Amino acid sequence: MAPVTAKIGPNAILQLVPVLEEAGGRDWAAHVMTMAGVFELPDPAGGLIDEAPAARLHQAMRLEIPEVAPMLAREAGWRTGGYILENRIPQGAQRLLKLMPARLSAPVLSKAVARHAWTFCGSGRFRLVSGWPPVFEIADNPVVRGERSEVPLCHWHAAVFERLFSELCGPRWRAVETQCCAQGHDACRFELHRAPHGD
Repeated sequence: MAPVTAKIGPNAILQLVPVLEEAGGRDWAAHVMTMAGVFELPDPAGGLIDEAPAARLHQAMRLEIPEVAPMLAREAGWRTGGYILENRIPQGAQRLLKLMPARLSAPVLSKAVARHAWTFCGSGRFRLVSGWPPVFEIADNPVVRGERSEVPLCHWHAAVFERLFSELCGPRWRAVETQCCAQGHDACRFELHRAPHGD
């Protein structure tokens, strides 16, 4: 029996490539894609994709431009969150969450994130540690699998979480990755909190 291919949402690639093109031009973006073995964009309507090319693209970006990669990954994550808001969360549910105080809406959204975690963590193992304050973990995160770093690397994931919570549970949410698989930890851990006014 052939092994099952781990899948991840296509936005792991689709939202990153335009950011790469805007940052360095189409030729440079194509160079990074070639480094990753990604030779065409996935079909947005085609459903989940093989996680390996998506992970390689993020890793190639970090290898090619380590100083700028966090900013680009955050922008791609922010756009991914925007896509989810526009296409994946019913407008009625969004309106209801926005009417609720954050103390109630954040746990509800946290549970929804957990139910759909397979779309952004692939073969990694997602765990909802806490609904209030929201804390998530992704064990064996494929997007950083095999990498080693002194600092956390999962800016894409953090930005996705920030966008969703800032839009649906009140403004100024921050997602801080307090530990990362690339640092040698078993799981990437994301702790969310609301920043004070003026932050």
